[in-house]
Amino acid sequence: MLQTAAFAAVAALLPPLVAALPTASPLAQRDVSPSFAYGTDKIRGVNIGGWLVLEPWITPSLFTATGNDAIIDEWTFGSMQDYDTALAALTTHWDTWITETDFANIAAAGLNHVRIPIGYWAYDVSDGEPYVQGQAAYLEQAIGWARNHGLKVMVDLHGVPGSQNGYDNSGKKGDALWATNTTNYDRTKSVIQTLALKYGDSSYNDVVTILQLINEPATYLNDQLKETTMHFYYDGYGTARYPWVPQGSGAESNLVVSIHDGFQPLSTFDDFMPAPSFVDVLLDTHNYQVFADEYVAWDEATHISQVCAQAANYAGAPLWLVVGEWSLAITDCATWLNGRNVGARYDGTYAGDSTYVGSCDGWSGSGTDFASDYKDFLRKYWDIQTQTYENNAQGWIFWAWKTESAAEWSYSTGLSGGWIPQDPTQHTYSYDSTCS
Repeated sequence: MLQTAAFAAVAALLPPLVAALPTASPLAQRDVSPSFAYGTDKIRGVNIGGWLVLEPWITPSLFTATGNDAIIDEWTFGSMQDYDTALAALTTHWDTWITETDFANIAAAGLNHVRIPIGYWAYDVSDGEPYVQGQAAYLEQAIGWARNHGLKVMVDLHGVPGSQNGYDNSGKKGDALWATNTTNYDRTKSVIQTLALKYGDSSYNDVVTILQLINEPATYLNDQLKETTMHFYYDGYGTARYPWVPQGSGAESNLVVSIHDGFQPLSTFDDFMPAPSFVDVLLDTHNYQVFADEYVAWDEATHISQVCAQAANYAGAPLWLVVGEWSLAITDCATWLNGRNVGARYDGTYAGDSTYVGSCDGWSGSGTDFASDYKDFLRKYWDIQTQTYENNAQGWIFWAWKTESAAEWSYSTGLSGGWIPQDPTQHTYSYDSTCS
């Protein structure tokens, strides 16, 4: 019923095409033609995390410099300090955290995609929301850098009004209220419209290939959030695929439309957005092994075997699948990974019932003190994850390109430290021998 109602909602947006949709042409005959051979070539990329959407654990110095421990996310970064002070700090951050040199280095590392998170507030601030704007111009600049260096861009709507998950990386930590009113929904759809109109234009076909409708909606929280998310995926697909409908045109954009699994089993998406009525839909799943007491208690061999165990699950995905976030972390020891001034499960300092596993010494930080056997494990963990994601899905996008002080989460630090290879197709540890 949800799928039928949602499809009707999409069709209502497309009066010129309603009659044609049920008898749409086969996939190979459709006009949608992104400039990357999705379904054939493998996605190998990195997330540009902590830049246009703040995360305290990625750039702790930015938050420490405020002198206010109550500033825990981008919302409070704007609400708890003077606007000019916040703007100056953010402008410096935007100018320096990521530059064209980073994009050149990403390309030199043999990668072909960057996923760039951005919040709705870059395009829409209203009702007294304290967000500081300016991010949209930097996204545009980054797309130019990507074009210069032959990289494809996934534009990722990482935070939506009301928050889709209550995480600090949604812009506002706390309750997930996105699905509780239609205004939030409509504002989100409007931002997707803005992004699709701009980046669906043919002048961006060579570089912007994917638009992600919403990042990590926490659909496990309640049925309302799950149902609203699933409906929005249909609605958002119509907006992204046919962005010119408000202008009277039924032309299709070439954007691949990405939807996150909402932390639901991949089988949830069986018969969801079926071809040929829906084309070039990319399902995004995130694989982290640190955000539960059980995970941080695993030994290294279990971390590896649990990656191998995902092979059949990923291979059976009903849509194109990408592992759009993953890392080399096996503990949650990175400073503020669980939120500013929040401890770690691994060393028992996380609020609640976390059980001490061990000291956090040597598991995170700059990486300069990582033991040689830990570095060897990180290489194996990288090898097995990348091969699992390429052999059984469309590829992978590592989180993140860089961090200030969490080497196990930093692709660039892994390159310089030697546990990530300069050529992502070269593996020291074999998937077949490890996972058999």
